[in-house]
Amino acid sequence: MIELMIVVAIIGILAAIAIPQYQTYVAKSQFSRVMYEASSLKSVVESCVLESRTVANSSIPAATPVAADECNLQATASSIQSGISQVLPANVPGYPAVTLVPTGDSDILATFGQASAGVLAGQTLRWRRDLGGTWTCSTSVAAKYRAKGCELTQT
Repeated sequence: MIELMIVVAIIGILAAIAIPQYQTYVAKSQFSRVMYEASSLKSVVESCVLESRTVANSSIPAATPVAADECNLQATASSIQSGISQVLPANVPGYPAVTLVPTGDSDILATFGQASAGVLAGQTLRWRRDLGGTWTCSTSVAAKYRAKGCELTQT
C-alpha cells in the first residue's frame, strides 16, 4: 500500500510540472502558427500595394469580375483566429484584417480567437509594411509565448 501511495505521489508531482509546461508549449506553437499564417500574406499585400489596389478581399471566386482597386488576398481561414472575412458574404471567422495603403503603412492584423490557448485569446499580432517596403512584426502577447522576430507592441 505504501508503494502505491509513493507511485501516486510521484505521478502527481510529474503532472504538476508537465501540465503547465505543455500549456506553454501549445501557446508558443499557436503563436508561431498565426505568425506564419499572417506572414504568408505579405507577398500578396506587397503586390497589391505596388499596383495601388486598396480594397482587400480574403477570397474572390474565380468567375467573379475583380474591380481595379480590389486585391484578392487568397487567404484561408484559421481555426485560432477571430477576424472576420473581408469578402462578401462576411461574418466568416478566422481571417486576418488587411489594410492596404499604397502611400503609407499597410497592415496585416491577426487576432487570436477563442479556439486559441487561453493566454492568447484576444491578443493581436501585426505585420506592418512601411512606405519603404520594410516589414516589421509586433504583438501584444507576453514574451514567454512570442517567437523570435516579433516584438512587443509599443503603446
